[in-house]
Amino acid sequence: MSFQEFLIWKPDTGCYELHDGVIIEMQPTGPHEQVVGLLNRKLNVLIDQEGFNYFIPNTAMLQPLMDDTGYKPDLLMIDTAALVNEPLWSKESVITLGQSVKLAVEVVSTNWPDDYARKFEDYEAMGIQEYWIVDYKGLGGRRYIGTPKQPTVTVCHLVNGLYETQLFRQSSSLISPSFPGFQLATDTIFAYK
Repeated sequence: MSFQEFLIWKPDTGCYELHDGVIIEMQPTGPHEQVVGLLNRKLNVLIDQEGFNYFIPNTAMLQPLMDDTGYKPDLLMIDTAALVNEPLWSKESVITLGQSVKLAVEVVSTNWPDDYARKFEDYEAMGIQEYWIVDYKGLGGRRYIGTPKQPTVTVCHLVNGLYETQLFRQSSSLISPSFPGFQLATDTIFAYK
């Protein structure tokens, strides 16, 4: 299935992605939704306080460079001014250009390999400035979150076309290279289990 066919097929309810032409149904848990809600609230406050011309859409999808793939990140922060260059935006809530995205966030669930490998590579290739992998349950593989496995937020920041990563664990403060005014105690995120 192509991404365009997926957009025509996609129902109004439920959360779906397209991976290499295969439809994937996403089924977030209650705690997953609480983490997304917390981050959404905190980042909207940052947008207002800093006067950024950004917004966080409810249903936008990302189409990476492949025609048979489309993602529904848990959270996207979009540069409103960049939307003029988005070829699909006026008809579909779809972002195709990495420079339109100031931040993409994936909250890890049982499909953690997608967040740590597939989406990491695709978001990096798109040129998305910053990508957070919020692993509030410590589900990711040891090569990604270390040993012992524990709740971790991985902040991926694009430098010369490649992501540099920084890990934030319990009892630390999540900081963002792209948004120096943003700080959030990781324990606030990790409290949702």
